[in-house]
Amino acid sequence: MKIKKTLFAVAAALAVLPLAGFATEFRSSDIHPDGYPTVEAVKFMGERLKVLTNGKHSIKVFNNSALGSEKDTIEQTKIGALAMTRVNIAPMNNICPETQVPTMPFLFRSKDHMRHVLDGPIGEQILASCAPQGFIGLAYYDSGARNLYTVKKPVRSLADAKGLKVRVQQSDLWVSLLEAMGANATPMPFGEVYTALKTGLVDAAENNYPSYESSRHFEVAKFYSITEHSMAPEMLLFSKRTWDGLSADDQKAIRQAAKESVPYMRKLWDEREEKSLATVKAGGAEIIQVDKVSFQNAMKPVYDKFITDAALKSLVKRIQDTK
Repeated sequence: MKIKKTLFAVAAALAVLPLAGFATEFRSSDIHPDGYPTVEAVKFMGERLKVLTNGKHSIKVFNNSALGSEKDTIEQTKIGALAMTRVNIAPMNNICPETQVPTMPFLFRSKDHMRHVLDGPIGEQILASCAPQGFIGLAYYDSGARNLYTVKKPVRSLADAKGLKVRVQQSDLWVSLLEAMGANATPMPFGEVYTALKTGLVDAAENNYPSYESSRHFEVAKFYSITEHSMAPEMLLFSKRTWDGLSADDQKAIRQAAKESVPYMRKLWDEREEKSLATVKAGGAEIIQVDKVSFQNAMKPVYDKFITDAALKSLVKRIQDTK
């Protein structure tokens, strides 16, 4: 028993040794399958990192939830068991309060507005806010506009959402957002949603076109309602525990490779949205326009609950004022 404990202690110590002098294949996670824009963008980042470090460092992507849910991989990244993870911003809401701001409903006016804000000082401020919690925020990826999709009946207005059991991400803010619609929010990992929709455990879910298509959710929930209730982005997070063992040059190269992967991801994303929309339509999905104003008018309680202090209110206003 003592030998086992000693070996574990040695392994734990080795895991956090400075990496400055070593070639490293950084482990990164994603819940999406091969070909998904976020997965391919991190692979692209790995290739750029290889070039920028003259072959010293690379990235290996473990996708398709191979290392667990986003909540699992956030925890693994915090302790340094994983070097990096690509997650939606929502699971970070309870960890870094500033990440709640880009998650807020109907905050961004358009895709261009969202990209402009996140590429600037506001976006950098939110990324940096995660460092005290053990994460180096590297970049944002697009996650599109999130919309409701249902199994039995279409949602055309706020009234239609009342009482629906809707899968949401594991985030208090997301629960409140759906409750403001009158729905019964049901947090669960993304990988469990197909079965939950098929078996009737939930009546509905919400996501963007590419996720709706790649997860095959359109096979079991054919009513896709264009609520566009959130444009919450994805985040690329690096373990601060691992980061602190790297040289300044290596850190600079990782940041550069991450930033270079953003336009690549966006190009793939825009192409994928068009392709996914065509695929789900061909698969029998009905695309439904909604009374969006009825949803927007219901969101004040969400802002009142989560945007409580002066700093968060200031961030919201700066985003709203950004042209």
